[in-house]
Amino acid sequence: MARRSQNSSQEELTEVFNQLWRLDVNRLKPGTDYIISPQGEAGHVAHGSNHARDRARHDLFTYVNEDKLKHIETYAHFINLLDNYEMLSGVGETVTSEEMKENRLFIDTVVESEVMKCAHKYLVRKGHSSSNTNEFKRQLYDIWFKLYHRERGDREDSCGFEHVFVGETRNHQKILGLHNWVQFYLQEKHGHVDYKGYKAQGNKNTPDEDDHVLNLQFSWRGLVKPIGGAFIGVSPEFEMALFTIIFLMSNEKMTSVKTKIDEYVLELIVYRHGRSIGTSYPKLLSSNHRDL
Repeated sequence: MARRSQNSSQEELTEVFNQLWRLDVNRLKPGTDYIISPQGEAGHVAHGSNHARDRARHDLFTYVNEDKLKHIETYAHFINLLDNYEMLSGVGETVTSEEMKENRLFIDTVVESEVMKCAHKYLVRKGHSSSNTNEFKRQLYDIWFKLYHRERGDREDSCGFEHVFVGETRNHQKILGLHNWVQFYLQEKHGHVDYKGYKAQGNKNTPDEDDHVLNLQFSWRGLVKPIGGAFIGVSPEFEMALFTIIFLMSNEKMTSVKTKIDEYVLELIVYRHGRSIGTSYPKLLSSNHRDL
């Protein structure tokens, strides 16, 4: 059951999400800008285990137009942020002035996008954000980049951006987050990620090469993620806009919104960590009009 604030209906959110989808001009085109190979359906992984049968002999990404990633501003600034974090949760993060500058540059670029302008307008209308652009940028910074304690320890060791877009590990035993396709592709390219296969939900749909949302199983630096949801090909600004809206529309510890974006029936999940995002990800329920 989706928990939501009383002044926003499910239908209204679905309408806004689809507006963001249509405005996402920086979404890459499957089969042209990138090619994926979903291959076999991944099996069950026992709780706490880091052993998974490999149902995919090849990488998930066969091809990505890196030229586009380098020349579309939001992607270029986004990629600059991916190496700014300590992988192990519980180990304090040190943010240099250079990294802070990179964070702000990324937010500046994202706020200029039509996708985030649309999200901002909606949040202002709902009374969740200031109409002042600089105030909104500060709000985004606190939601995504403000450091907090994910594990017990003296130093702040995590933030929403790191968890969702970069990925972390806990005690060298468990993968946390890593729900972003660009990071997945780059880690796979460097041999750190091994794609094990897709995870079908109850409908048993086989994903297509042109699907923009997948449930995946993979290993990262020797640890297994039994299932993780990710948008494929969408821009960083689209994901940030989408999950920022859900985060700000509810004060619950966990918010789950069931929606249909384009041809995908999804559950969008956001966990709150104080005034910041703890985690956020999509869970594909069905797609391709086959059981809609």
